[in-house]
Amino acid sequence: MTPEKVFEHRWAVTLLETTLKRLRSEFEKAGKGPEFESLEVFLSGEKHPASYADAARKLERSEGAVRVAVHRLRARYGELLRLTIAETLTDPADVDGELRHLFAVLSE
Repeated sequence: MTPEKVFEHRWAVTLLETTLKRLRSEFEKAGKGPEFESLEVFLSGEKHPASYADAARKLERSEGAVRVAVHRLRARYGELLRLTIAETLTDPADVDGELRHLFAVLSE
């Protein structure tokens, strides 16, 4: 990879990590740290060994409630990612373009 690509990849990963830390902090401040720990694995949308049923048992909720919680977690992550990106820009109107660029960098 070229130095520019390495820099961009590190930038993208840093933005994602910063966003995840902010989301975790919100949950912890609300006294929902254990909920975040159980649901965090579902943020990416990729296949993983944990299931909604496993999380439901651990959190003592229904599987449907866990699905809704994961949906809300993903939505909040998206909001925080947009906010994190906006904080790096002089013009907040550029967020969508930066998001597209972020995903392009991560898909390379």
